Amino acid sequence: MIGRKNMGRGSPFLLVLLSFGFFFATYNVLTLIMHYKSSNSGDGLDLSDPVTQMPDEVKNIGNSKSRFHVALTATDAPYSQWQCRINYYWYKKMKDMPRSDMGKFTRILHSGKTDYLVDEIPTFVVDPLPEGLDRGYIVLNRPWAFVQWLEKATIEEEYILMAEPDHLFVNPLPNLAHGDNPAGYPFFYIKPVQNEKIIRKFYPEKYGPVTNVDPIGNSPVIIKKSILEEISPTWVNISLRMKDDPETDKAFGWVLEMYAYAVASALHGVRHVLRKDFMLQPPWDLEIGKKFIIHYTYGCDYSLEGKLTYGKVGEWRFDKRSYLSGPPPKNLTLPPPGVPESVVRLVKMVNEATANIPGWDP
Repeated sequence: MIGRKNMGRGSPFLLVLLSFGFFFATYNVLTLIMHYKSSNSGDGLDLSDPVTQMPDEVKNIGNSKSRFHVALTATDAPYSQWQCRINYYWYKKMKDMPRSDMGKFTRILHSGKTDYLVDEIPTFVVDPLPEGLDRGYIVLNRPWAFVQWLEKATIEEEYILMAEPDHLFVNPLPNLAHGDNPAGYPFFYIKPVQNEKIIRKFYPEKYGPVTNVDPIGNSPVIIKKSILEEISPTWVNISLRMKDDPETDKAFGWVLEMYAYAVASALHGVRHVLRKDFMLQPPWDLEIGKKFIIHYTYGCDYSLEGKLTYGKVGEWRFDKRSYLSGPPPKNLTLPPPGVPESVVRLVKMVNEATANIPGWDP
């Protein structure tokens, strides 16, 4: 694996990046949503025990008490900017509440230049991948951004939360990591065992069973900074190799970089504590409860009678993709009666943020 000492601009590592070719694969989002619906009861994830995986060596170790740095990668596109503003608003609301272990905050901007939000949101600018290298798969910039940030920035906290712009902190978030074992969220569509043939291209049998590859992405994850520093170059390498392999690219589509993080972690012998309560995803998860992050990646479409109309634009809807070119307006209409609490809370949180963030102009 390529070490951190070789990650500078103009380094051999960058020349390796330039040697890869890429092909962008389209992922069938509707199929993904239907799978989610069929694989979960109408009650959302069972939170009677939020821990779905606890490695044996950490069962007697309590949660880490150290504060974690909140880091999210972003572009300077309007679609990313308005999400980052709302994310940062709720970070500030939750940061100093009881049971929160949140430390400082950084938006890692991988556009190579500053934007108008640098005075509003703590921002660290890094370079994107060389032009054309991502072939439209913009998420491929994410691991490369973390490599640069970890190399160049001064980060006081021992732990890091890898977050995303479309995350809302709905409850104070403690440090869920257990020592050297990061905390992650189990995604229903990340299935290393079912994709063993492909996973073995990047995680050979000599490293152990394919079950060592956790069913996670890189976000949300709370991880020791020192461990992320070791994983990140491998994460970049695996992402590039996966994207360069047509079979893998076609199979994993837009979640390819998530699989790459899971494989990179396994190659370094890192196992995650899996927490179902780390995050909820409306409209499929219905209640907030004691969960910590709302991830509003799915469109929420309903009839005026409060019936979910997945796959079809509803009479009432909230979908972040409706605002690709600019922010949503203030005071969005609330969902009709009968819509789940998770969706109602999501819209109320967006409305509160847009009402209080200075200069919010749709």
